[in-house]
Amino acid sequence: MNLVHARIFEDLFVLELANNHWGRLERGLRIITDFSRIVRFNNVRAAIKLQFRDFDAFIHKDFRDRDDIRYIKKTLDTRLTRDDHATLVSAIRRGGCIPMATPFDESAVDLCTDLGIEIIKLASSDLNDWILIEKIATTRKPVIVSTGGSSLKDIDDLVKFFTNRNIPLAINHCVSLYPSEDHELELNQIDFLRDRYPNNVIGYSTHEYHDWTSSVMMAYAKGARTFERHVDIAADGIPVSPYCSQPAQIDAWFKAWKKAVAMCGAPGTRKRLPPQREIAYLDALVRGVYARRDLPAGHVLSDEDVYLAVPLQKGQISCRELMHGEVLLSPVAGDAPIRIDDIDSPYAGNDALKALIYSRGL
Repeated sequence: MNLVHARIFEDLFVLELANNHWGRLERGLRIITDFSRIVRFNNVRAAIKLQFRDFDAFIHKDFRDRDDIRYIKKTLDTRLTRDDHATLVSAIRRGGCIPMATPFDESAVDLCTDLGIEIIKLASSDLNDWILIEKIATTRKPVIVSTGGSSLKDIDDLVKFFTNRNIPLAINHCVSLYPSEDHELELNQIDFLRDRYPNNVIGYSTHEYHDWTSSVMMAYAKGARTFERHVDIAADGIPVSPYCSQPAQIDAWFKAWKKAVAMCGAPGTRKRLPPQREIAYLDALVRGVYARRDLPAGHVLSDEDVYLAVPLQKGQISCRELMHGEVLLSPVAGDAPIRIDDIDSPYAGNDALKALIYSRGL
């Protein structure tokens, strides 16, 4: 995979506008405005995603009047022109978001290219539509695929296809139930996808409607790095689908993710660096070296000469530095701390370590 281009997926939120414009340009623009404001307020990277279709070819002419087929009716009811889509894409850019689209046919892929769409989404329903996939690959644009309802072979074949062409591909765990119940989320699939496809960014496309703040936190902790939700606004008397999030809910979603990032801390690929506050806390629990009795200068320390106790005092050697056999450079009274300057030790000749010893303890 082209790792430089793949970074576009890292910590990317995809706000799926879908057909919630209902064929009304002004409504679409308002959705973009409202959610772009939330994106900027939370200082996150986000794409706003549209859906493109060639309506004249996508639905067979004999079925265009079938009001009883919900998918067909909604698709026709939400039709926008090419110029409308261009206006929406421009608004997405002005709002500081990334223009993204799901093309559902080959002509729609051409529209993605014409409008400068930066990321293409491959819907779960099209994961093995190889005519569409081949067309998408000709754009060389980064692709995010959702895996709802797919077979393992479907995903393996798709990953191999995009890997061989060096086209960045992110793989979203997705349960294609609208809406999804909490017990249907199958978040452990993120672990499976990360293990099977270590060279691909793994994401989470989500349709739950009870508690999406907990799920985004768990998904991040499991390693998901791109996240998708459907978005909508309550306006024009149009009901909001339960799996869609409104602006205030997306604000809470972003904040939950930020909390997860803070709680998870450093990447799991390397040892974390403890903060100074934590080091200071633990230093207060470290035992210092004390003289068991009066000890003269020139004395060679042994186990019988010292004992360990808290608190550790500034400049005092601790159980970490005591090696036995150190020679005292000056006398030490019984029950007094043995300090770094009291002994002939390699530690005493290391200015950085000596400064550290003097900075810790009471």
